[in-house]
Amino acid sequence: MCCFVLLQRKNYNQGKHRINSRTSMAQREDVIQRTVYVSDIDLQVTEEQLAALFVSCGQVVDCRICGDPSSVLRFAFIEFTDEEGARTALNLSGTMLGFYPVKVLPSKTAIAPVNPTFLPRNEDEREMCSRTIYCTNIDKKVHTSLMKEVSGITTTIKQSVSHVLFLYVGVQVTQADVKSFFESICGEVYRLRLLGDYNHSTRIAFVEFVLAESAIAALNCSGVVLGSLPIRVSPSKTPVRPRAPRSPLY
Repeated sequence: MCCFVLLQRKNYNQGKHRINSRTSMAQREDVIQRTVYVSDIDLQVTEEQLAALFVSCGQVVDCRICGDPSSVLRFAFIEFTDEEGARTALNLSGTMLGFYPVKVLPSKTAIAPVNPTFLPRNEDEREMCSRTIYCTNIDKKVHTSLMKEVSGITTTIKQSVSHVLFLYVGVQVTQADVKSFFESICGEVYRLRLLGDYNHSTRIAFVEFVLAESAIAALNCSGVVLGSLPIRVSPSKTPVRPRAPRSPLY
């Protein structure tokens, strides 16, 4: 009798899990139908400016600009409240935004949600976000002190950043290394947070600059190879908040 009850409970949990999975897939599919993919975005264009272009199509739920390592331009995903907004947005393909006409296509993926507790809480934090970039795919083992320009012309590093190579030397990258890299190319870094764990081979970083212009310049670093991997740089949707001071141990 006990085994029968346990078996029933196990089957019930498995069935519930399958239903939840199907529901989750259906919800994700619905989000994809309400999302468009926008490419050929000028580096000077902000997420606010891009979203403003599409407000005539419908209510914008989220707008996410990403760096493209293979291009000097960027791409983005824009999610609407309904499918009609996404369909209408396709008509804006070819619209000039900045110095380039954007391309708009149906999206094949949904925008990954951001934990709402990390989003800016006030105008000051929104201003911080305008000066902050999100950097992913950071090789754990690279040391920026051995930075060399592939062509050997280090004086052109700012004009030809896509050709910069960082040598692998078998030491774990530190916050100081990442700070040094971005400051040598983009401008003064005000605050930086380097994150990673033992389960992933790469790390991520949030870099807040003193000037918003430096954050825009940092987007050009997408595709730069650190160690054996090209980093990806995009505007950050979350500010780098100061760490709360730890309570003293007695």
